[in-house]
Amino acid sequence: MIALYIVLGLLAVLAIFLWVTYNSLVTLKVRVDEAWSDITVQLKRRADLIPNLVNSVKGYAKHEAGVFEAVTEARSAVMNAQGVKETADAENMLEGALKSLFAVAEAYPDLKANENFLQLQNELVDTEDKIQASRRFYNGGVRDLNTKIELFPNNVFAGMLGFTQRDFFEVEDMATVEKPVDVQF
Repeated sequence: MIALYIVLGLLAVLAIFLWVTYNSLVTLKVRVDEAWSDITVQLKRRADLIPNLVNSVKGYAKHEAGVFEAVTEARSAVMNAQGVKETADAENMLEGALKSLFAVAEAYPDLKANENFLQLQNELVDTEDKIQASRRFYNGGVRDLNTKIELFPNNVFAGMLGFTQRDFFEVEDMATVEKPVDVQF
């Protein structure tokens, strides 16, 4: 009879452990999903600002078609990206294209003084800051989730419960993003 109580006690402890582990993994997974959603919201906001910015610059710099095409292509790549890695790659391409666009804008003093252009630039800078904050929050959530999945004895049960590690939102080519988007006036 005592052996039965010991077995039932061990099963109860195991069940409680699995319950707590599962709930904590679900909490971390939801936090990572929320953070990814925040990133996509900010990317959408930036993608919506870019056509207005491009049109403002186009009026002044009609002969810079290559820059506008690069920005448009990069924006499309971000909008169509699937998953963390593809989105990060598209982000790097867009940041480089935006640097070129702002370099063109620097060559036109009237444009730099244009109120609409200045407002769009400020909104873009604000959005870039929000994207960076969202990336940090996402990567923090991924770090916590991945750590929880890797720790023993969670690593024994996490796979059986359907939890997998997530990818960090990383920059592949640091040279393209070391310098922030140039917004000098």
